[in-house]
Amino acid sequence: MRIAIGSDHAGFPMKEIIKEYLRSLGHEVLDMGTHSAQSVNYAEFAEKVAREVASGRAQRGILICGTGIGMAIAANKVGGIRAALVHSEYTAKMAAMHNDANIITFGGRVEGPQEAKRFVKIWLETPFEGGRHNKRLEKITEMEEKCKEG
Repeated sequence: MRIAIGSDHAGFPMKEIIKEYLRSLGHEVLDMGTHSAQSVNYAEFAEKVAREVASGRAQRGILICGTGIGMAIAANKVGGIRAALVHSEYTAKMAAMHNDANIITFGGRVEGPQEAKRFVKIWLETPFEGGRHNKRLEKITEMEEKCKEG
């Protein structure tokens, strides 16, 4: 799978760890930056990853900032993105199973590397359940279309 990954300065150390972890699982990683711990605007990197996923150039995306909150907010501004903030094994599973999240976010200052790796693995391995959840995702798509129309 091709996975786009991005972070701000607060998430940079964790991004580097997760990037190598993804490669060890056999995934292709598109590193959209940042490439240092120098202060940057998280929204820039959220947009880059979200656009890669929305376009289909990447099948999934991972975003890391200090808390994961800002990245989730910013990524969800891109049409077709369902970015979920994960903070536990349960939320990682539900992000995939019920929400078909194509991006997950988490906090580089909140989660440790082993926790983050577990969240990523669960999210990648959990299939979307479909069924009643399809109607909910269709409603979200309708909302996006209405926003485009004004």
